[in-house]
Amino acid sequence: MQRSHSHRPRVVLVADWLTGMRGGEKCLEVAARRWPDAPLFTLLHKRGSTSQAIESLPIHTSFLNAIPGIDRLYRHLLPLMPLAVSSLHLPPADLLLSFSHCVAKGVRPARTSPRPTPHVCYCYTPMRYAWQMREAYFGHVKGLRGRLLGRLLDGLRDWDRRTAANVTHFVAISRTVQARIRESYDRDSVVIYPPADTDYYTPAPVQREEFYLVVSALAPYKRIDLAAAACARLGRRLVVIGSGQDAARLRTLAGPDVQLLGWQPDEVIRDHLRRCKALLFPGEEDYGIVPVEAMACGTPVIAFGRGGATETVVPWNQGNSAPTGIWFEDQTPESLAEAILDFERVGGDFDPEAIRQRAETFSLKRFEDNLFGYVAEVLSGAARRGAEAA
Repeated sequence: MQRSHSHRPRVVLVADWLTGMRGGEKCLEVAARRWPDAPLFTLLHKRGSTSQAIESLPIHTSFLNAIPGIDRLYRHLLPLMPLAVSSLHLPPADLLLSFSHCVAKGVRPARTSPRPTPHVCYCYTPMRYAWQMREAYFGHVKGLRGRLLGRLLDGLRDWDRRTAANVTHFVAISRTVQARIRESYDRDSVVIYPPADTDYYTPAPVQREEFYLVVSALAPYKRIDLAAAACARLGRRLVVIGSGQDAARLRTLAGPDVQLLGWQPDEVIRDHLRRCKALLFPGEEDYGIVPVEAMACGTPVIAFGRGGATETVVPWNQGNSAPTGIWFEDQTPESLAEAILDFERVGGDFDPEAIRQRAETFSLKRFEDNLFGYVAEVLSGAARRGAEAA
């Protein structure tokens, strides 16, 4: 039963930054549609870079947004981000809902009573730069510069751990991230998987073609180089859709059978997912929405057997009755090439309908039901505690 407008909870939304429409923004978009009048606080905002539902919210930014060219420079201003998020002045609210992979969870809610405002953090990961993936982002920096960088990242990690106290309820995007929240913050969390658009990504009556596919940002830790090397070793055609800082290096590695398309619109991505033999997913991700989108198209996935893919892809090589892909054990071209050969030997064991059914368990509807059901429980608990205190 819907509440009347006058009894709707006052909700404040927080996000790290708004510069594009990626997986995190798709989660935020769900909350924007649910609470279209909620103020949204963020470090910076590139106008027009996100969906209409997000752009229509009253958006408030930090002092970083006044820097010319900030949408291109913000990654270099990581040391200023804790200060920037603490400068955001939030209005009184019944619920604070943050979507955080960097500093958004560190925001301080307005103090309107002795009881803290419930702060639900939908956590994509504890800050990667300061915790598990320092070398993946910064490489092996030596000498004085390395020591200074180490001190900076140690300080960010201390800040990240300390400001976990600002959150009353953590929600993790996967069991992988749930373990990181426990390790980093010593906090419990619930798992609510991000949504895949299974209404858009669907099978189609088209012929599968003789190529493998990667859809990814081109960053070093994504390990697209493994896919290129494995396909070169086997003489298999590989199509790569994506852009990023590792693009130039990948072009030097790409042989004649590797096609780099750059970033493409959703229609092109869906078309390739429907026509490829399988999606290759060689990185270790917190979750990974692309394998689910591939499975929604009935497409098998060959994935590294660590991280979020182990929670979405059902592996053939562990005796499952309805496999949706294959896990490979080591992040080496040899291990991935062996998995590709296994896939080609048993390709008939993959049922597109069963693969599609697996993807539907990560649908938008399920995400909405789980997230808003959990928020309702949090608000109900806060209401009960308020009544008891009165």
